[in-house]
Amino acid sequence: MSSNGRFLSERRVGIQQSDSTDYTSAEDLIPQLRRIGREFGWSSDQNAFARMIPNGARVLVKPNLVLHENNGPWSFDAVITHPSFVKAVVEELLKTSAGSVSVGDSPIQSCDFAHLMRRTKLDSWSADLKAREAHFSGIHDFRRTIATMRGGIRRAKEDMVEVERYSLFDLGRDSLLEPITTTEPRFRITGYDPKFLAQTHHPGRHQYLIAKEVLDADVVINLPRLKMHKKAGVTNALKNVVGINGNKEFLPHHRIGGSSDAGDCYPGKSRVKEWLETLYDYQNGSLTGGRSRVVAPVLRPLRKYLTLAGDETGIEGSWSGNDTVWRMSLDLNRILMYGRADGTMADTPQRTVLHICDAIVAGQGSGPLAPEPFELGMILFGENAAAIDYVGAHLLGMNPDAIPIIRCAFGNFRWPLAGFTPDDITIRHGEKSFAIDAFLKCQSFPRPRHVPPGWSSAMHRSGRN
Repeated sequence: MSSNGRFLSERRVGIQQSDSTDYTSAEDLIPQLRRIGREFGWSSDQNAFARMIPNGARVLVKPNLVLHENNGPWSFDAVITHPSFVKAVVEELLKTSAGSVSVGDSPIQSCDFAHLMRRTKLDSWSADLKAREAHFSGIHDFRRTIATMRGGIRRAKEDMVEVERYSLFDLGRDSLLEPITTTEPRFRITGYDPKFLAQTHHPGRHQYLIAKEVLDADVVINLPRLKMHKKAGVTNALKNVVGINGNKEFLPHHRIGGSSDAGDCYPGKSRVKEWLETLYDYQNGSLTGGRSRVVAPVLRPLRKYLTLAGDETGIEGSWSGNDTVWRMSLDLNRILMYGRADGTMADTPQRTVLHICDAIVAGQGSGPLAPEPFELGMILFGENAAAIDYVGAHLLGMNPDAIPIIRCAFGNFRWPLAGFTPDDITIRHGEKSFAIDAFLKCQSFPRPRHVPPGWSSAMHRSGRN
């Protein structure tokens, strides 16, 4: 197996505990990165990544830069990958023989990227580093569309980046979305005209638009933040990969209707939610937003009725029965591993992907955009995203076998993501190796207080942490 293909059989997950949940400077994190590198054979004693970066390699660092604020009443601590991780990883990579190093992500469309850069001080750091280091190309926003919602009206700026800087993939009938795709267009994204998804995803066609900076990379360093996720259950190494896609209309998040009507937007059946879905489809079909004023008098009482009735799952696929978002996410993981720059898929992995997951302060409750900080004090690392997320779910007090994006990542499909089962995972902790069950039984972890409302069935009740 090639070095790029190690991930298929690499079932080790490293866990390094931090002395505190207060983030240190980038300089203080570098010794931790070097310990991680030594444990996994990524490094020499003087550099965390020396053995994994070929001479002249193009390296992309992919953090989670999803939003510039916490949409809930919590601090910003659990929203994005901590800036110290980004700085430490980049500065360590620049000490290798890499030919180029860059940072990039696609935040949600409403993210004020300039504000995010300022509040994290990544803007001044990046500018200073670019001036000093010719091999560093800065921090890139992969989004082609930036949008805001004002008074229920979506205002968008399109084509912010030239389409030539992306590659169009069509996984066709090999897409994991194909088994749930019908001639009737049922895929939805909140706030989007459904006709856009009908163009990119229908029977036999499943398209994604991937930034060429990702596809041109020889090595990708994936730097997610461990959080609960109201649609996917958990966002970590696997879900973080969604940020390699440039346009949101390539990303199905759920299917219209309840689970009793061939949809996965909410459990069962609800006449009120069906009315809401119809009204939102009508509203989202207006480019000018004029229709929102027509439907607003009806939308308000319907939403109020659901609130008074105690509804918690809404109409955005925010529950454990969402059978769409995990398929889209795993498609993108397959493209990351097997995709070529020309938009075709190879039979063997095309790049090395290393994962270092920020779980010093994880996110509980209504992630990814309104997470409550959950102090874990840990860093997870390894070469297989499925294995890392299996362990990460346990650390969040969740059962990974009840979370489709994790459970199904071990599936038998074309362009596989793991060549082993969850029972084969081993934990590397404190220079010792453990079977996953033995590790979970011998360690004591903090337990979360809050979970996304639609995911209570995925929480551990007893036994495994």
